[in-house]
Amino acid sequence: MPAQTARTAAPSPILLRETVGSVAILTLNRPAARNSLSEGMIAELHAALKQIEADASVRALVIAGNGPAFSAGHDVKELTARRTDSDRGRAYFAQIMNACSAMMRAVVHLPKPVIAAVQGIATAAGCQLVASCDLAIASEAATFATPGVDIGLFCSTPMVALSRNVPRKQAMEMLLTGEPIPAIRAREIGLVNRVVTAGTERDQAIALAQKVALKSAYTVKLGKAAFYRQAEMNLADAYRYAAEVMTENMMARDAEEGIGAFIEKREPKWQDR
Repeated sequence: MPAQTARTAAPSPILLRETVGSVAILTLNRPAARNSLSEGMIAELHAALKQIEADASVRALVIAGNGPAFSAGHDVKELTARRTDSDRGRAYFAQIMNACSAMMRAVVHLPKPVIAAVQGIATAAGCQLVASCDLAIASEAATFATPGVDIGLFCSTPMVALSRNVPRKQAMEMLLTGEPIPAIRAREIGLVNRVVTAGTERDQAIALAQKVALKSAYTVKLGKAAFYRQAEMNLADAYRYAAEVMTENMMARDAEEGIGAFIEKREPKWQDR
């Protein structure tokens, strides 16, 4: 009999993308590695964010994870493997941390709403990714932690996003103890918006994204950018800036249409400008 050539199955993509109406869904797909943010995962996420930004048909984004974990953070095995470099990995560690930070900023700067659908653990940079999203829907089975302190590595980059989402003392408690908090507690401190029945978090995140996608894309883009920018200003500067944004917004075609539709008691027809 002729020898049979062994066939090796093609590896599954580490990031999946699908579209439901005007909502894009990115799914972290390294379940065996608890969806850790490897160098490849960070690069693919960043590239996908750029594509979604340029895609006018996409009006909102959901980020989800396959398997029992949303994301366990950085791939520590990948990082540890570079300890044998001549500089003990310093250059590589800096490269990864900066690449991850740039990807997180891309989530914040994406001119479309980003919603996390969290089904399991979200730890370290995984918790950072949730905190970087504009909104978050969590399964009642989800937990959140910044446990780097337990292995001698303070979660300094996750700290940036975490401390911009929750009060300082709650953020410091998570960072200093490394202890996980349940979804209900995450909602209480403002890390997530809603806690839902396990298994429904993805559908509910999509439903929320679809609700936001019905709004003027121009207005959402303007408002999201203004929200994050004013948050870094003092009160007087924030009001001055917000007044400028409101003035610009009032001159937009969609504001004119939306106000007219409200007065005339009809549905607005957005032109996204």
